Amino acid sequence: MSKAQQTKTRIIEQAAALFNQQGYAGSSMSDIMRVTGLQKGGIYHHFQSKDELALEAFDFAASRVQQKFMGALKGKRHAVERLIAILSVYEQMLDDPPVQGGCPILNTAVESDDAHPALRERAQLAMDAWRGLIHRIVDKGVMRGELHANVNSDTVATILIATIEGGVMLSKLYGDASYLERALNHLKTYIQNQLAALI
Repeated sequence: MSKAQQTKTRIIEQAAALFNQQGYAGSSMSDIMRVTGLQKGGIYHHFQSKDELALEAFDFAASRVQQKFMGALKGKRHAVERLIAILSVYEQMLDDPPVQGGCPILNTAVESDDAHPALRERAQLAMDAWRGLIHRIVDKGVMRGELHANVNSDTVATILIATIEGGVMLSKLYGDASYLERALNHLKTYIQNQLAALI
């Protein structure tokens, strides 16, 4: 990797943490200069605008979450085990977040609702990938007889994502991990008692 590419990567990583903690609108160019240690010209040498940097920073943050999912799923074959592995990513996120500031998909989705259509589209794509992952796990689990035949993958994806993100939001708001822990424990029970087929 060239020195220019290393610098660009470092800017993206540092901006990702900044945007995820302070929001896109709440992060000024001087904030970006402060966290990167670069002058405005040094940043604009690599990015045409703050918008371009924000999109690349979000892509970086979302890919870090995706890597956590792939790591947690490695070696797990049964649908129940795979769904619980997804929950484990969020258990670890409180102590070892992929990017500082909480879930980048949640943060970006909330902030970019109407104010930043390009960021909103990126958040939707990241959410589509997460929903698609759950759909595939559930559909394969139903096909293999690991989950009840009447389990609907879209319903499961909605319940899991809404409950996880609600737990993340409450834990972040109150500075108390117990909200997310309760949400994850409830989802484990839901997966094991309501989704899993009796074998």
